[in-house]
Amino acid sequence: MESALAPLDCLLPAGNLKFCLLILNQPINKGHFHCLWSKAALRACADGGANRLYHVTEGSQDSFLPDYISGDFDSIQPEVKEYYKVKVDVIVTLGGLEGRFDHIMASVNTLFHATKIMPLPVIVIQECSLIYLLQPGKHKLHVDTGLEGDWCGLIPVGNPCESVTTTGLKWNLTNQMLKFGTLVSTSNTYDNSGIVTIETDKPLLWTMSIKI
Repeated sequence: MESALAPLDCLLPAGNLKFCLLILNQPINKGHFHCLWSKAALRACADGGANRLYHVTEGSQDSFLPDYISGDFDSIQPEVKEYYKVKVDVIVTLGGLEGRFDHIMASVNTLFHATKIMPLPVIVIQECSLIYLLQPGKHKLHVDTGLEGDWCGLIPVGNPCESVTTTGLKWNLTNQMLKFGTLVSTSNTYDNSGIVTIETDKPLLWTMSIKI
């Protein structure tokens, strides 16, 4: 089978090539950058590539926000990391809760890893399910968007939670322990107040259904 491609189509103002733009930690040609950025379907930086994007767009960074920044973040400059970090409230992952059970548990494990490398919360969504790892402390969840399904739950994955207190659920907890082999909060639902509060002493997995 013969394939056909015009490699420089991506640099033509009227080109029809559909592409994603990945910016690496290398000098950027401004002319190429503006043409490619304006046409890219998705824009991402690999680690120190965020430095290059930040500096080449100096004075107008808010107009050139990447869709993704990935890597081990060993070469991104602290001020650049801080700048792009505050532009995002949460990271949403689409997929990861379907199919093989060990893959699902790997997605849950990734939520624990994520807390060590970035301050942003991570939400995983798949079809009618959502999971979100709550850190120790107090949390307020707004559940009045109209997209909430019928069920929700609190799962003590990774460790027992010695003390969990909630409001806004049909079956609330008051300084109760959540632990596999004793009590796990599944098939819970809401009390129609529109807000769920959760206080936990250990990481605790929140899960909820989504109307589809």
